[in-house]
Amino acid sequence: MISNSPVPAVVSAGRMAAMEQPVLGLPGGLELRPWRLSDAEVLVTAGQDPGIRQWNRLLVQTPEDARQRIERMHERWRAEVSAIWAIARPGHAAVGLIGWGDIDLTGGSAEILYWILPASRGGGVVVEATKRLSKWALEDLGLHRLRLCHSVANPASCRVADKAGYSLEGTMRSALLHADGWHDEHLHALVRGDI
Repeated sequence: MISNSPVPAVVSAGRMAAMEQPVLGLPGGLELRPWRLSDAEVLVTAGQDPGIRQWNRLLVQTPEDARQRIERMHERWRAEVSAIWAIARPGHAAVGLIGWGDIDLTGGSAEILYWILPASRGGGVVVEATKRLSKWALEDLGLHRLRLCHSVANPASCRVADKAGYSLEGTMRSALLHADGWHDEHLHALVRGDI
């Protein structure tokens, strides 16, 4: 499709699809890597965790559901609409998920999403993963603005946003439907030049 806009795309279409999804190192011997079909049981476990289910729309009940979801992750990378990584120790199963949804290459923005299994919570893993993935999105992919949105009833995500350098921009009223009803959401953002 040819654009008639006088404003050029922030990131050219095809740039992300032409890249191989990288493995990104984290402190503490962890890495961000593409999801593997062998991680299917982790998705099933996460889909049963009450803390993950409370704040995420993760409906995975069987290993087959999980494998299909993992295949969609790879398809969505190629379609340039999302970029999802597993948080893991090299050679081991995933302990969490982090990535970009709602990628808009033309407008140069995306929204981060994440969860982590209970055994890996509380050690700053999500903060470090958010920092690393934000750097990749701004510097390597070339986006301009990143969003982190969470229910105001989820103070842990507010701490992640703050520690990762995302500025609180405001509250979006009744912005997301959770299992227990509509939640107000905090909107945090990081723009190129903030890091």
